[in-house]
Amino acid sequence: MERTQRISYTHLERNFQEVEPPLSNQEALEESNRCLYCYDAPCIKACPTGIDIPAFIKKISTGNLLGSAKTIMTSNPVGASCARVCPTEELCEGACVLNHSTKPIMIGNLQRYATDWAIKNDQTLFKPGKANGKSVAVVGGGPAGLSAARELARFGYDVTIFEAAEKAGGLNTYGIVSFRLPQAISYWEVDQVEKLNVTIKTNTRVGKDISTKELLEKFDCIVLAAGMAHVPNLGIEGEDLEGVYDAIEFVKETKSGRLSMDFVGRRVVVIGAGNTAIDGATCSVRLGAENVKILYRRTRDEMTAYDFEYEFAKQDGVEFRWLTSPMKIIGDQDGRVTGIECIKMKLGEPDRDGRKRPIPIEGSEHVLPVDAVIKAIGQTRHLELIAELGLQHTSGVVQVNKESYQTSNPKIYACGDVVFGKGIGDAMVVTAAEQGKLAAYSIHKQLSAVETAQ
Repeated sequence: MERTQRISYTHLERNFQEVEPPLSNQEALEESNRCLYCYDAPCIKACPTGIDIPAFIKKISTGNLLGSAKTIMTSNPVGASCARVCPTEELCEGACVLNHSTKPIMIGNLQRYATDWAIKNDQTLFKPGKANGKSVAVVGGGPAGLSAARELARFGYDVTIFEAAEKAGGLNTYGIVSFRLPQAISYWEVDQVEKLNVTIKTNTRVGKDISTKELLEKFDCIVLAAGMAHVPNLGIEGEDLEGVYDAIEFVKETKSGRLSMDFVGRRVVVIGAGNTAIDGATCSVRLGAENVKILYRRTRDEMTAYDFEYEFAKQDGVEFRWLTSPMKIIGDQDGRVTGIECIKMKLGEPDRDGRKRPIPIEGSEHVLPVDAVIKAIGQTRHLELIAELGLQHTSGVVQVNKESYQTSNPKIYACGDVVFGKGIGDAMVVTAAEQGKLAAYSIHKQLSAVETAQ
C-alpha cells in the first residue's frame, strides 16, 4: 500500500512517453552520410512497400526534409507509424550491405526523423486527383483502409471510409502502446488522408449503422479492411471475475489517456505470446505492477512476437513461463481475481498450422497468486460481416486473388488482417499498407477498363 501512495498519476503518464529518443539534427546528418546509396539497393527490396530508401536518406543529407518525407509517404501512407513499429532489423536494416562490415544504417530512425519534421511543420504532402465521378467505400480506417483510401483519392475517386471506432487509424491509433507509437502520429496520417477530400465516418459499424446492401448499391467498389474483432474467451472457469482484461481493450484504455492506478503493486499474468501480449505486459509494468508474467503453452521458438519485442519485455523485467497453460482463474468471495491454476505442457506432433501441439502433463497442476489476468490469445474474425457480404472465406480469412486482392465478389476487394491467417502472409502494419495500395491500383484498373469499354 505504501508503494501505491508513492506513485502519482503524473508519474504513470511519464512511463508512457516514447522510449526511443529521436535523432538530433547532427545525428541524422551523420547517419545519412554513412549510406552508400546502393544502385540496386537490397533495403528497397526488403521493404514491403518498396520505399526508395537511398533516395529519402540522400535528401536528408542535403537538407531536403520535405522531399524526404514525400518519398517515404508516397510509398507508404502510414510511413510515420512504420518508422516506429516496423521490425526493421528483419526487413530493410537486416538487408543493409553494411551489416557485413560495420553496422546497418539506422533506416527506421532516419525515416522517423523525416516524417517527424513533416508533422512538426504541419506539411500537407499530397493533393487529390481530378474527380472521375466514381465512388469507393472503404470498410475500416486502419493501415490497410487508409492506404487504399489515400491512393484512390489521388486517382480522383470519391472515397468514404466507414470506421466503427471513435477515431480512425485502427491498430496504430488504439492497438500499439503509446511508448512505441503515440496517437498523435496516427492522427497525422489520418489527417493526410482527410485532406484528399476523403470522407471518414467514425462510430459507424457496417452491418449495423449502415447495411452492406446499401454499400453495394451506392458505391462502384468496396474495400474490406475491417481488421480483427475482440480477444476470444479462454474457455476456462473464472473469466467473468473482476480483474480479467481483454488485451486489446486494455491497451486501448492506456492509449486513450485512461491510465489506471489499480495496477500499482499488483501481480499480473498475461496469457499469450504475440506482440499484443508483450504490449499488455509492458503496459502493466508501466502502470506500476510489482510482478508481470507471460504464460505461453508452447516455447519461445513458437511465439509470434517479434524478437525485439521479446527483448524489450525482458528488459522491463517481464517473466516468461514457457510450456504453461491456464486451467482456471480463481477468485475471492467478492469476485476479484486472486490466482490462476495452470498446468505444464509438453510439445507433441505438429498440428495443422505446422506448430507442435501442446499436450498437458498430468500431475503438473499448480497455482500462481495473481491480482489481474490479461487475455492476449489472438482475435476473433468479423464472420457476420463477411457472411453478409457473401464472400468466400476460410474460418474468417477472406479468400482473395493474391495479385489483385479481389474477393469472390468482383466488386469487393479485401486487404489487411481480414486476409491474414495462420501461415498466410505476415500480419505487419507495413504489409497491410502495401496491400491497401495494391487493392486501390486493382480497383482503378478495373473501373478504368469499364469506363473505356463504355
